[in-house]
Amino acid sequence: MNTIHMPVTNDEIAARLREIYQLMQLAGENRFRAIAFDRAAQTIESLDDDINNYIESGNLTDIKGIGSSIAGDIRSYAETGTIEVLENLRSQIPEGVITWLDISGLGPKNIAKIHQELGISELEELKEACEDGRVASLDGLGQKSAQKILTSIQWMQQFDERCRLDQAADIARPIYHFLKEQEGVEAIEVAGSLRRSKETIGDVDILIGAGEQYIDGLFDAFVNHELVVEVLGQGETKSSIRTRDGRQVDLRIVKPKEFPAALMYFTGSKEHNVVLRQRARKRGLSLNEYGLFELNNQGDTNVEAPIDYASESDIYRKLDLHFIPPELREDRGEVAFYETHETMALVKEDDIRGVIHAHSTWSDGRFSIREMAEACMERGYEYLAITDHSRSAAYAGGLSVEEIKQQWEEIDRLNEEYATGGQNFRIFKGIESDILGDGSLDYEDDILEGFDLVIASVHSGLGMSRDKMMDRFRRAIRNPHTRMVGHPTGRLLLKRDGSDLNMNEIIELAVEHNTAIEINANPRRLDLDWRHGNKAREEGLLSSINPDAHSTDGIDDIHYGVRIARKGKFEKERILNTRSAEAFEKWLADRDS
Repeated sequence: MNTIHMPVTNDEIAARLREIYQLMQLAGENRFRAIAFDRAAQTIESLDDDINNYIESGNLTDIKGIGSSIAGDIRSYAETGTIEVLENLRSQIPEGVITWLDISGLGPKNIAKIHQELGISELEELKEACEDGRVASLDGLGQKSAQKILTSIQWMQQFDERCRLDQAADIARPIYHFLKEQEGVEAIEVAGSLRRSKETIGDVDILIGAGEQYIDGLFDAFVNHELVVEVLGQGETKSSIRTRDGRQVDLRIVKPKEFPAALMYFTGSKEHNVVLRQRARKRGLSLNEYGLFELNNQGDTNVEAPIDYASESDIYRKLDLHFIPPELREDRGEVAFYETHETMALVKEDDIRGVIHAHSTWSDGRFSIREMAEACMERGYEYLAITDHSRSAAYAGGLSVEEIKQQWEEIDRLNEEYATGGQNFRIFKGIESDILGDGSLDYEDDILEGFDLVIASVHSGLGMSRDKMMDRFRRAIRNPHTRMVGHPTGRLLLKRDGSDLNMNEIIELAVEHNTAIEINANPRRLDLDWRHGNKAREEGLLSSINPDAHSTDGIDDIHYGVRIARKGKFEKERILNTRSAEAFEKWLADRDS
């Protein structure tokens, strides 16, 4: 047999087969041949075993519904990354028409009809045909269908990208609480990438465990929620809607006894779930969204022999694992860790004792230092590090040397007032110093020495070459005044890519110089990226969960930073603002501490 040149997943193969099915319909090919690909996709999606095992052993046709022709297509994809029939279909059908498959409510049959009878292939042409009545005039469509297509196009064009973690949480929260109070709900959780705390989210997934007699009522309540503007689909186990914000929310309802297994399945990444299914099979078990079962003598799922469980923890225990927190379910070493460790001491929100990286009206903040301090005290924090912008950030009201000295005097007065009044609260004198093009910091050494904390950040020249940007960061981190690096890549999620950096080297250099790299908790940034968490943990990198707050409300962004810190495997001990004010001050004062 040929060597497999690329790793494949069950879902990846299923997606390619389903694409063939859809394109065959668009091309008007034999309906039954097209359906064979769709059924094969369904079979592989629900397959308990890893498809690679069948590919490598040459036993693909042992899977029910996979004939020799489709087996050959799967092998071709595994070996070359292409399937001849798929490539031929893609070449026949205009790319613009293929994008119509993303339009809610417009299936392949009607796409083919519109394309062939109206001779159009671009999205804008379809939009115009819906508006001028040509689509409505086609047999089997009509004005109602045309309007639905037009509405879906408008949503697609306005909201075609993923949304941020905070936006997804805002969408899920009211719907979750509404559904939680409905009759018959025995269990409910937000699932999917939102439960895993990904920095950007596609669809919002909600899972309910309820008795069969309640399912119709729950789906009716869901699709009629006040935030719903469009029902995308309503079936026996899943319904999908679009909210006023243009986001899709999927609700799945399972039997209460199936809920833990379904929650695991619809929370874990595809890669994490594959590892769990493989692990189950090695133990003579089958794991899927419906539960945990014994395998029969032929190695198939024995649905008549379910394994009892009452929680996700129970299922992990049956797989000889300790409970894996949802944030970590990405197949990035978590399974191996939880084989031998009961817990990882991940930071929690109530561990945070101080607010670091906040702006005031001295630069581009909206509230005074006093107002920011009082907002911190109201939330139970013990200290605040004010870090307004440095002078090079003129666009953000960066501070002149004279303004810095005036700000220090104000902070001294406030600290004296709080101490005299018996308030256990401290304001640290900080600055968010721009890292200049050559890697130097704003201000002369005698000014930098007067700050308690210098956060060094890049705000300009983000598109520098990797070599130049790395030299810039190396010099900044080696500067004895730099105690923390701010939002290292400078990215703005869904708006702007970050700088081209070797983050592994930056992490190593920061550890060498006992410099922290912040986790910027602003949900538009969430930078340091959680994907660098393994390297950070390996090196012992210190971080701080910083809201980069420009208002009192911005302080609450710490919540999102904690989620990313947990996802990046940061323990409490490596997060500086879990320390007391005294311990934090000691770290600031001693670069070798």
